[in-house]
This record gives sequence, structure tokens and C-alpha cells, in this order.
Amino acid sequence: MSTMNISLPEALKTFVDEQVSERGYGTSSEYVRELIRKDQDRLYLRGMLLAGAATAPTVAVDSAYFQGLRSRVRKIAKASTEG
Repeated sequence: MSTMNISLPEALKTFVDEQVSERGYGTSSEYVRELIRKDQDRLYLRGMLLAGAATAPTVAVDSAYFQGLRSRVRKIAKASTEG
């Protein structure tokens, strides 16, 4: 594992220390790693949403669409319990 040193103003260091204590992190490094992972997830989700928004619509998503999904799930579930 690599090491990275950061400088924080006293108010931010106090905040981090409080979060570590109150939220059950073992160290400030665990807290910062969790923040970075959440930011990575957020960026990934944002990219997926933007990619989806850039694609052409295919099927109307209305009550009939969801009813069709429910029917397919029920059919698959029924087949798996029978077989």
C-alpha cells in the first residue's frame, strides 16, 4: 500500500477526527479511503447516467412495460419452482 500525506486546516482535521470516532472507523486513513471509494462510485454512476442519456430511446416505459416485466419474472419464478 502506498502512503500519501495531506495537510488539513485544524477545523477539517477536527471534523475528520470526529467522524472517525463517531462512525466507527479505526483510523483517519480508513475514513478517507471510504470517501474516495464513494467518490469513485459517484463518478461511475454519473458516467453511466450520462451514457444512458446519450442513447436513443427504445421502448416506452409505462405501466404496460412494467406489467410485462412482472409477468416475465413470475413466469421464470414459477418455472424454477416447478422444475
